[in-house]
Amino acid sequence: MSTTSDTTIEPQVRTIDGLSIRFAESEQRSNHALLLCPWPESLFAFEQMWGRLAEHAHLVAIDLPGFGRSERRDELLSPSAMGEFVVRAADSFELENPHVVAPDVGTGPVLFAAARQPGRLRSLVVGSAGTAFPLQLGSPLKEWIEAPDLEGIRSIDSRQIVSGALNDITQYDLPDRVREDYLTSYEGDRFVESMRFVRAYPTDLPVLRDLLPQIETPVQIIAGANDSPVPPVNAEFLHQRLRNSKLDVLDVGHFTWEDAADQYAALVTNWWRGGYAAAHSTSAD
Repeated sequence: MSTTSDTTIEPQVRTIDGLSIRFAESEQRSNHALLLCPWPESLFAFEQMWGRLAEHAHLVAIDLPGFGRSERRDELLSPSAMGEFVVRAADSFELENPHVVAPDVGTGPVLFAAARQPGRLRSLVVGSAGTAFPLQLGSPLKEWIEAPDLEGIRSIDSRQIVSGALNDITQYDLPDRVREDYLTSYEGDRFVESMRFVRAYPTDLPVLRDLLPQIETPVQIIAGANDSPVPPVNAEFLHQRLRNSKLDVLDVGHFTWEDAADQYAALVTNWWRGGYAAAHSTSAD
């Protein structure tokens, strides 16, 4: 299996489930972690913390189908269906019992995967995602989900929409090459088509709500206190319903992994070093 250096994200491509999927990989270690890209970003969202996380685990970061630079399949663009793909991706990289870091659009899929395949994933780090039902979301996410169709959004330059979203990153100056990767990843119709995923929330989130109490997998939830599109009530919703969870709310907006990368990386590595096991044993007691 090919690898990148410990500190550098070097994208590669492989075919998973018949789709061309962009990924990056760090050096082999005894522990493994699958990192799922947030939206509207890509696997470069993990660049600030890549070296620190790679000291603790063999990392495989992927752009989910239809996000970043990975090929889209429309039937995968829902949290439930994407959860099945996440397991196939772990299988592709021979990750038998990995930790998973899945902020934003990765959250729903990994929770579905944990519910439907108990024990397959060692632990989860999630957050900054719509999970509460009835929906509790802010602008512009709420409007995108409730719009009767996507035609009005198709007429807007996708680079303008993505650039506007990235303006919510206020504590970190995105490197030009990373910003350009995000913008290019959603050019043409890629952004508007990726919206199918969040527009599936009204259908999928009621199902997920009922599955949450069954999940045994330990879950670290990280939310931004000042997250406007995804208020922290969504994180609290998870924390109240999951058996084995820990909640940390950071004093930033939506992009916790970018605006508070040091804190985020510390939470993740502490979780991997034993926090996830403690969360599970405390719940069991």
